[in-house]
Amino acid sequence: MRNILITGAKGQLGQKLSDLAVDFSSLNIIACDLPETDITDKNQIEKIFNNHRIDLIVNCAAYTAVDKAEDDAENAYKVNAFGPGFLAEIASQNKIKLIHISTDYVFDGSANTPYTETDIENPVSVYGKSKLEGEKQVLNNAPESVIIRTSWLYSEYGHNFAKTILRLATQKQSLNVVFDQVGTPTYAGSLANAILTIVNNYFSDNMWQSGIYHYSDLGVCSWYDFAVFLLQENKIATPVFAVRSSEFVTKAQRPAYSVLDKRKIVDVFGVEIPYWTNSCRLMLEKL
Repeated sequence: MRNILITGAKGQLGQKLSDLAVDFSSLNIIACDLPETDITDKNQIEKIFNNHRIDLIVNCAAYTAVDKAEDDAENAYKVNAFGPGFLAEIASQNKIKLIHISTDYVFDGSANTPYTETDIENPVSVYGKSKLEGEKQVLNNAPESVIIRTSWLYSEYGHNFAKTILRLATQKQSLNVVFDQVGTPTYAGSLANAILTIVNNYFSDNMWQSGIYHYSDLGVCSWYDFAVFLLQENKIATPVFAVRSSEFVTKAQRPAYSVLDKRKIVDVFGVEIPYWTNSCRLMLEKL
């Protein structure tokens, strides 16, 4: 049995990892999160290693309040950059692997073709800048790590766009949703399954290739398209109107284009990626 430490275990991805790990009989999840475990406190992380034999770390912990981060850069960097750096140091010291979750926000969204792992990063928000710094800290301290950038994460857990749209549709007469931001909704269950596949293959076949990878579900849509699909699937008749992002004033700038090229993660690790509408239907069944 291999002990997998999941940090940020109460978040969307962390909870789906725990849910799906039961299908991988050789993996045992050790879940930790605030307030018991703070990844920015190296002593707390070392305490976990003293109490358990950890074989691999999956870091899902993150400061994800994108707008709040604009006025709270210190804490955003603490959680998104320096915390992952601590985890990477400990992983390197213990000669174990680390999988760190990053974001499409490391790009500025000015592209018109899917972003590859070798495209130049240019984050336009504090959140994006702190996550990019986290990637650098991880690779500097533990070069054998795997970093997975993802986008538009949602699930039946926590706070996310999908759940917010479904809630607002029962409270309002109509909804306004932006149509000029394009990307791919990613079900946390799909990403969790990909991560567990990578972990399981590493322990069973010693299959591992460090570096940066992109993962989202397949397909492309706008936030407007996503909202319309959610309501149609739930047979909710609330009208949805497409509006420009300029009509919504936010502190942080969002990438207008967040489509990720997933060929590398498929080629290297052989993960299967579902189409976003199929994943969404699966999530709605569980909601």
